Amino acid sequence: MAAIEEKNYSFNERTQLLLKVLIESYISEGHPLGSRTLAKRSELEISPATVRNVMADLEDLGFVSSPHTSAGRIPTTKAYRLFVDTMLKVRPLTTDVVSQIRQDLDPSQDVGGLVESASTLLSGLTGLAGLVTLPKIERAEFRHIEFLSLSDRRVLAIMVMNQQEVQNRILHVDREYTESELQQAANYINDLCAGQDLVAARRKILEELDCLREDMNDLMRTAVAMGEQLFSESGAKSDYVVVGQTNLMVYEDLSDLDKLRSLFEAFSQKQEFLRLLDRCICAQGVQIFIGQESGYEVLDDCSVISSPYTVDDEIMGVLAVVGPTRISYDKVIPIVDLTARLLGEALNTQN
Repeated sequence: MAAIEEKNYSFNERTQLLLKVLIESYISEGHPLGSRTLAKRSELEISPATVRNVMADLEDLGFVSSPHTSAGRIPTTKAYRLFVDTMLKVRPLTTDVVSQIRQDLDPSQDVGGLVESASTLLSGLTGLAGLVTLPKIERAEFRHIEFLSLSDRRVLAIMVMNQQEVQNRILHVDREYTESELQQAANYINDLCAGQDLVAARRKILEELDCLREDMNDLMRTAVAMGEQLFSESGAKSDYVVVGQTNLMVYEDLSDLDKLRSLFEAFSQKQEFLRLLDRCICAQGVQIFIGQESGYEVLDDCSVISSPYTVDDEIMGVLAVVGPTRISYDKVIPIVDLTARLLGEALNTQN
């Protein structure tokens, strides 16, 4: 084990080992570790007094803290970052876990089912909250549209994409339409846009609007207006599926009711999480935010481990787990990594 340099303080092998043992013990048990216990677990032939001196130095440098005067030490966010960057050895996944992920991410599911399965897998395998953003829909191929009249000047648009994915949208229109009018409008859009991805379909609709504005009859105007609203809303949708929020209630680190309430509200409101996950799209492979690194106050006591998933080498979305900073990083990182890769493979098979 090589020594680590941290600013002006030299982390010799003994100090590094003691800090590593402290972090791993706290991740496993969630309790402060006293000097006597730490000396024993390190298997170093040193006294508890020597350990206390080392811990005092580490506390001065911001790597450990004491929750109470008489308690042992716990690692800080700074210590976790050092641990992840320099000390961590990722644990290889067992054959059973790999088989489970492959089996549950069955490509025969629709996109929504795959995203739900991935989020459920992340939560179930890690005991944390699992999040998966929905794929960027612009890449999906438009196949077919049907319109059904609803009350209060609303129309239900039933849109089929790729081979089997179905999405519904509520469109607000300027008057009530007959079944015949809606069928003709659907036929017009299907003839114009079938087989194109949603970006191209939206562009085609706007071109129709520009080129044929003067010559359009009322039905054509209706169809194009519906298409413009439909494809604009579809392209703008950004969302995620989250599973396992209640798993976080068992961690003493997050047991404060106000913290839990704020965290659950953030899961529900989604905007801030989506901003954080959007940052992960620009990264290659697994990315880890520890505590305040997320820049999001509600996650100051949490870690987020994320990875983008790709289809045809194009990043389509991000998946992540959220938990306390004492996440079992060695276990969780490979689960996130493999789930992202296999989700991308399943989506790629569909396309």
